[in-house]
Amino acid sequence: MKRVLTGIASVVVLLAVVLGWTGDDILARSEPAPAADVGASAELVDSLHVRGRAPKTGYAREQFGEPWTDAVDVEYGRNGCDTRNDILRRDLTEVVFGDDRGCRVMSGVLDDPYTGERIDFRRGERTSSEVQIDHLVPLSDAWQKGAQQWSREKRIAFANDPINLLAVDGAANSAKSDADVATWLPPHRAYRCTYVSKIVNVKATYGVWVTQAEADAMRRELRRC
Repeated sequence: MKRVLTGIASVVVLLAVVLGWTGDDILARSEPAPAADVGASAELVDSLHVRGRAPKTGYAREQFGEPWTDAVDVEYGRNGCDTRNDILRRDLTEVVFGDDRGCRVMSGVLDDPYTGERIDFRRGERTSSEVQIDHLVPLSDAWQKGAQQWSREKRIAFANDPINLLAVDGAANSAKSDADVATWLPPHRAYRCTYVSKIVNVKATYGVWVTQAEADAMRRELRRC
């Protein structure tokens, strides 16, 4: 596991050089990329390996570990809270907790990046799904673009790393499914630059490759920023 994290850390350092990040930027890398970083993200696309999508054979959610496990060595890992609640706490405002540790998010407000709408989140059997945690780079997409060859530890880290997670509108997340940038973009156009920049960052950090259509779509969207 140390080798996996060392490799990821090395790529993050490389990204810091390419994007001109400071130490504080690296610690806060889950925040939306500033507009000034769009040009650097466009250049970073050129560093992504381009090849065809591999078969989905063998893919299953359990290949990436127990959903939302806290037993992982990424940001927020091993803090006593599950990953879903970590991301809800990060992305929602006016958060109300149901425990003294600040781990169980009961309610809050999400300014949804995918639709531009404001959502009042309430934990409940019928309401929790209104806000879902999206993998910016879907697990299935990663599986078909390199993750089949990863260690189990790296796949678990990928599935729970905050740089690849975002609280979003449930319906929009369902519409996205396991699509990549070539086949789906947020309907909220103002967020598309940040969305694509984040995905470029994740793919570069973890070594997930892209198809030619995906690389073309990344460049096209970043040129429009």
